[in-house]
Amino acid sequence: MVNLLEQVSQQARRHSIDNRAPASDSLNVAVDQAIENHLHSISLDDELDLRKRAQDQLFGFGVLQPLLDDEGIEEIWINGPDKIFIAKNGLASRVNGAISAVQISAICERMLRRSGRRLDRSSPFVDASLPDGSRFHAVIPDVTRSDWSINIRKFPSRVLSLSDLEMRGAVTGQQVKFLSDSVRAGKNILVSGATQAGKTTVLCALLEELPDVERVVTVEETFEIRLSAPDWVAMQTRQGSLEGSGEVTLRRLIKEALRMRPSRLVVGEVREAEALDLLIALNSGLPGLCTIHANSAREAINKICTLPLLAGQNITRQFVQPTVASCIDLVVHCQMVSSGQRKVREIHEVAYVDGELVTTEVHIGDDK
Repeated sequence: MVNLLEQVSQQARRHSIDNRAPASDSLNVAVDQAIENHLHSISLDDELDLRKRAQDQLFGFGVLQPLLDDEGIEEIWINGPDKIFIAKNGLASRVNGAISAVQISAICERMLRRSGRRLDRSSPFVDASLPDGSRFHAVIPDVTRSDWSINIRKFPSRVLSLSDLEMRGAVTGQQVKFLSDSVRAGKNILVSGATQAGKTTVLCALLEELPDVERVVTVEETFEIRLSAPDWVAMQTRQGSLEGSGEVTLRRLIKEALRMRPSRLVVGEVREAEALDLLIALNSGLPGLCTIHANSAREAINKICTLPLLAGQNITRQFVQPTVASCIDLVVHCQMVSSGQRKVREIHEVAYVDGELVTTEVHIGDDK
């Protein structure tokens, strides 16, 4: 069936080029011809499977398309030919399937086509968004040892609200009310957690609590944040050209966002010196939210106090700590438990007491 699939795909491409025909028509012609040539060896189920796989090959992302279509799969990663893995409900497993090095590079090229981002020896890492909103990341040799490495982080097909997360056991009813009231009151919220802890999902759920009159501006490295707000501008960073020009950094986006009359500023994730620009923006009275990688709520505050120091030697901890205390109201810490379920494990308030930055856990009533 694999050889037949390649034959159908090649014939469809040739037919489309030679006859200047739509690719969908050429695909039907190629499949019909294959069925006619193998009339006694292809069942109806085989024909339907052949059509679907040929469509994935020509219009989708080949052998990865069924995995992308499976709503239960949260993440897909490839370590090389015949090394395909997925995560479902937070748990990883290996997929029985083969993919050649040529197919991997072709799929990467197709995934990057709409993004305008490149992957080559001068730029061996790439982050991009797929048409369905999934996040695509790839690394190529010689940064990797021998094979291309691909990660595709999928997101729920619809934006989840705090109530949805409560139904899934990620938050309690008391937490929902507290967080909803906090967002609507204009509290500045830092959402923390490890990789795959559900930070972006919680961030989007918090944003869903905003009234429609709010103007939301989001900035991130690649588009991941989604919300249903009617007045929303989303911006992402951009790679520089081969000549080194045209790069748009996260720091630049935060500064530009302030000129766009936001009533709420959202940074997808702070990792480096852009933490300083975020703090300055929040210190001007603009409410905001962001995410950060950390193992606990207290470590998240320590990290947001450390990252601004990367902006330059003239930035000191004595300046940063009181600024953080005046800017960050709450830390919402997410964690994946052993079963693979994601939960909001801690909610901390932040204050500056007697010259010291202090975080205090909020005990809302329900067990977290």
